[in-house]
Amino acid sequence: MLEETLRICAQMWSADDGPFEGEHYRLAETICRPRPIRRPPILLGGSGEKKTLRLVARYADVWNTTSPLEQLPHKLGVLHRHCADVGRDPTEIRLSAGFFADPFADPAEYPKTARGYAELGFDLLNVGPVPGDPDPAGWVERYGEQIAPRLAEIESA
Repeated sequence: MLEETLRICAQMWSADDGPFEGEHYRLAETICRPRPIRRPPILLGGSGEKKTLRLVARYADVWNTTSPLEQLPHKLGVLHRHCADVGRDPTEIRLSAGFFADPFADPAEYPKTARGYAELGFDLLNVGPVPGDPDPAGWVERYGEQIAPRLAEIESA
């Protein structure tokens, strides 16, 4: 169903507003009015090697994953193979990851792990308070004061 939805969106955002016939969806027209100025980016999240990464290779502009850093070289290899199968350059896909480790548990190690994501090509890390944090606003302030400068130091090194 997800793949058909992606195909419908691609058709909607093209000049073809004709019918769509799929296994799950049948549409008389695929109208999108007003048409977007440019095609909206498609972000797909997940790390399933058989289906999700195949869909990322075929349709996504951004891939978001929550896989642990140590699994990502393998996942990227799978994504690159799927890209090769569809004739797509994997560098066209922006890499994004959820990095939800507690930065205050080990403030010296946290930036090193963040750098590991960057070395694999991830240029967007989603971070935030750990679930149950009683002071999310304070977390953001502490992150900016204590962790962000350490990340900047590593980035410039």
